Amino acid sequence: MPIQPAFGTKDLNPKEVEQNQHISSKLSCLYKQWGYEEVFPPKVERIETLVAGGGISNKDIVRLVADEPIGLRPELTASIARASATRFAHIQRPLRLWAAGTVFKSKEDCDSKFTIEENLNSGVELIGIAGTAAEVELLYLLLEALNVLQIDKDEKPTLLIGHKSLMKMILEGYKSHDQIIIRKYLTDYDLISAESIKIEERFKAKLLKVMKIRGEPKRVINQLVDIFGNNQIFDELSRLFKIIEPIANNHGVTIQLDPTYQSRYDLYTGLIFQLVCKNRFAPKVIASGGRYDDLVNIFGEKGRDEKGAGFSFSIDKIRELKQKEKVPINSSKRTLIAYDTNKRYEDALEQQLRLHKKGITAMVELDPCETEEYANEIKLKRGFDELIWVS
Repeated sequence: MPIQPAFGTKDLNPKEVEQNQHISSKLSCLYKQWGYEEVFPPKVERIETLVAGGGISNKDIVRLVADEPIGLRPELTASIARASATRFAHIQRPLRLWAAGTVFKSKEDCDSKFTIEENLNSGVELIGIAGTAAEVELLYLLLEALNVLQIDKDEKPTLLIGHKSLMKMILEGYKSHDQIIIRKYLTDYDLISAESIKIEERFKAKLLKVMKIRGEPKRVINQLVDIFGNNQIFDELSRLFKIIEPIANNHGVTIQLDPTYQSRYDLYTGLIFQLVCKNRFAPKVIASGGRYDDLVNIFGEKGRDEKGAGFSFSIDKIRELKQKEKVPINSSKRTLIAYDTNKRYEDALEQQLRLHKKGITAMVELDPCETEEYANEIKLKRGFDELIWVS
């Protein structure tokens, strides 16, 4: 029986590799234009870094057998936050950093077996800016990236935004053991379970009302003000949306505010967001991020109040979307050099070197060909554009 790759990992063909490189190149050029500098965090980290202060479950980490507890990174943010708080601690803030690379997640299937999910990610981290200025820059950059990628509007890109403070506001007043249950119902949008929870009816009615509030930001904020009264977080979000909504409209992106939205990883302390494409197939989360001040401070010196925020794109999921621009695959002309039985391989190699000096993609057919006609057949079968016949 042929040996297949480990479940969850991928054998990418040349076309998929070139598409990934094309997408990654577009993003990296944009990051550089915005003043972000590339870093290269390690694929292997200590477990204490990977769990990100408890924000990431041990079950999500692919552990490696070694003398110390280490594993493969499930995302890029924790590694960059660690480097920012240690090796880059002396560098003037703000730090604008970007990175791209493979991440590995451990997943449990329906048979309770653990498998590895491998993905290529690309993202940015902004370290050292407090307030909404960092969120505005990141969301603006996120929308610009979507524009550069030229995702087709048929994919219906939606920017879903939540905030940790909104969830805290909703849970305030409930008993601590009820908060855990209620939070799960909220994040899972489990109306049936929420209706059956044993709490006072007035609290239950308020909870069910909040669960149904999501959508256009201004309308959502007004509804939350009616329930909870005025709050500083509503003012901050209103200012943020006033700047971001016109930009999103220009890029054909719908913004949805969901007070119950929380990320898969519990890394974030403030704004949380994800970019979702909702075509006729299953929705795809192509980017996610938020503010993670506590994460940076886990790795740094005590007493140093550090700030951090960022986002990451999933290159593999973007590759599967419809894009306005056709990705140039093998765009350069490919030349096959073939030689007859009266010539040597060295003669063809000399011809190849001359073409390479001109920047032309050229390969030599290693075995001699009986006729030029046969060499032309090889050229067509292998998808070359041109034949140079050495005879």
